Amino acid sequence: MGGGAGQMTDSGFPLPRGEETAVEVSMSVNGETRTSDVEPRTLLVHHIRDTLGLTGTNIGCDTSSCGACTIHVNGESVKSCTMLAVQADGTEITTIEGLAGDNGELHPMQAAFMDCHGLQCGYCTPGMVMAATSLVAESPDGLDETAVRQGLEGNLCRCTGYHNIVKAVLSVGGTA
Repeated sequence: MGGGAGQMTDSGFPLPRGEETAVEVSMSVNGETRTSDVEPRTLLVHHIRDTLGLTGTNIGCDTSSCGACTIHVNGESVKSCTMLAVQADGTEITTIEGLAGDNGELHPMQAAFMDCHGLQCGYCTPGMVMAATSLVAESPDGLDETAVRQGLEGNLCRCTGYHNIVKAVLSVGGTA
């Protein structure tokens, strides 16, 4: 993203990395308005982790291949390594930290992952839970095993073999 208007040297070349003009962004994160100055090239995942201090959103690949960084932007599941922080200006973001109730009670999907043993090392779990909650919300008539497997195919897990992840999702949003 090499500099646009106001981010060029006198010679017309983009400013070197780290010398871009900071841009103010404001977004609702887990129900709280957060305003920060960011470099225009900052990925949303880095803004969430490094600036906002919400480290439940993991960085797995920075290429949108694994889904470890999945969050909700305006209610939609998004891999936050594919979005710039400036693109999120004015949006509502929910991270894994924002899923639990105000009293600390786990979201039903979080509880299902625990109850169904849908995690092992836990690295993919935040992104998998966020993708799964979005998948269930988008499927009011319920899901079957095939729909869950297809819906989560953009989220990788190297430990579980997916059986218990699918079982957890079906326990929350499966068809009767």
